[in-house]
Amino acid sequence: MTAPRNPEPHPAEPFLTGRTALVTGAAGGIGSACVLALAGAGAAVRASDRDTAGLDALTERARGLPGTVLARPLDLRDLDAAEAAAAGADILVNNAGVQLVRPLHEFPPDAFHTVLTVMLEAPFRLIRGALPHMYARGWGRIVNLSSVHGLRASPFKAAYVAAKHGLEGLSKTAALEGAPHGVTSNCVSPGYVRTPLVEQQVADQAEAHGISHEEVLEEIMLRETAVKRLAEPDEVAAAVLYLCGPRSGFVTGSSLTLDGGWTAH
Repeated sequence: MTAPRNPEPHPAEPFLTGRTALVTGAAGGIGSACVLALAGAGAAVRASDRDTAGLDALTERARGLPGTVLARPLDLRDLDAAEAAAAGADILVNNAGVQLVRPLHEFPPDAFHTVLTVMLEAPFRLIRGALPHMYARGWGRIVNLSSVHGLRASPFKAAYVAAKHGLEGLSKTAALEGAPHGVTSNCVSPGYVRTPLVEQQVADQAEAHGISHEEVLEEIMLRETAVKRLAEPDEVAAAVLYLCGPRSGFVTGSSLTLDGGWTAH
């Protein structure tokens, strides 16, 4: 396996000055990278998460950037609060996610419900809350953090795969409806990214299969990828930033795949 790639700094060109962005799951690996990238481009970013300590740490990291970062604690299981939080956003990044690895016949129904609520129904409500402002301004960017599992299935991940497949369809519908109003909607679909969520998946897979963490990476997670490493959060954030920028207005209804060649098979 190749060594992890060293993160690169985000470009500081402030092309999002005057734009307001909302990022969910902002305290985590991909979410925090997206917040810093958007603030680095000049946006006023609302960083939403249940992890208030993580949000506080993120706002400290963002000091000195061209844009601003405002911590907005939010539990996406409160769907009315999620919809209200998106009001006034020019840019919406639906990033928050949860995961549970279990065989279908052992998958807890309440956990399935929670995953679908946080990762599909909440994005719908957030989009619903953001669109009136975007339509009024004649400009908007919706970026949904999907996954290679929005394009391919894996065993033991029924809820996650179902939610991501649904998110891909929701994103395309938003793209078709938003196009006459200057609003784009796209998915970014990474493979395995070096985040706390993936680290937990490694632990769950190791327990389920009775193998080591390294064997999980080499024999399960990275088996189908051509690039034998985990993606880094800043690589995903760079794709999100592109989709929010001035040269992506004709890109909509798409899924930008960052999977190290997984789906090239």
